Amino acid sequence: MSRNGRARRTPDCSAAGPRPRARLRHERRRADGAGQAFVIGVLTSAADFERAAAWRLCDAPDYETYLRDTADLLAEARRGFDTVRARMFHPQDFEEFCLLHGLDPAEPGARDRYLVNPPLQTQLLAYQGEDLAGDFLPRLVRARENGLTLRHADLLLDGGLYEEHGRAVREAYRRGAEVFRRMLVGAGSGVYELRLAVDAPGGRLTAAARVLQWEDGVVRINDEDLELVCAVLCAGLARELPGLAVLHGTQGSAAARGAGDGAADPTGDGAADRAFRGAAWAWASAGQGWAPTAAAVRLEGVAAEPGYSLGTVR
Repeated sequence: MSRNGRARRTPDCSAAGPRPRARLRHERRRADGAGQAFVIGVLTSAADFERAAAWRLCDAPDYETYLRDTADLLAEARRGFDTVRARMFHPQDFEEFCLLHGLDPAEPGARDRYLVNPPLQTQLLAYQGEDLAGDFLPRLVRARENGLTLRHADLLLDGGLYEEHGRAVREAYRRGAEVFRRMLVGAGSGVYELRLAVDAPGGRLTAAARVLQWEDGVVRINDEDLELVCAVLCAGLARELPGLAVLHGTQGSAAARGAGDGAADPTGDGAADRAFRGAAWAWASAGQGWAPTAAAVRLEGVAAEPGYSLGTVR
């Protein structure tokens, strides 16, 4: 499992919400002479839309219209820009940012500064034509939450998470990625969710990731989720912090093919039911490494039995 974390570049131009399409040509800029990029903040709920109405981010009369306009803007941006990225436009975060920097929230310049604020770049996602109102909006919400956790982890590592300086941090990241890899290899094919919690100064670091693993070992996982899991594991190992991890889901090749989601048993003899089964494993860390828990545990409502020894997994 390779490391995804790296220094992030500041976007080249920005928009806080749907704007007249004629404005797009004025928002294109070159980045170091190579390529064009576009970034947009997206309101991810009707409640946030109502809260931000006073700032006139757009002219849409309601949230449904706003989403349609935003989807159109993203589609047009993909045709005109080399890179299109989005992040959740969080009203409270924006208000606090404006208060901190003495900005007027109603000014477009304040929205642009908020979107390209370097400490918030971990919240950006590349937009590649996904259904905005489908999976992409929840991913934007998770990206904000993940970004806050990544920022916390980076502070614990004295800024070493993305600058990639310091042998100890690099080694801790490698060890953390290897721990996650062995958890998945030991589980085998199936559909899983990893829940991870590390007790840290300033508050608990948490991460969650959904994983689809085929029999040949190919793994499907969102890049941002993989990055978060590895970063939290890295911070825990580098700072020698206690933690708990639970991997649970449906194990077996039939799970990976969707039989665990209510598919019919074609033979009627229960073979499909025997092809997959529920599973939940738990590991704990005292700071030095990860090992099966001494007894059954519960993490965020998920009960799990002691996991398998990661040292036996290759």
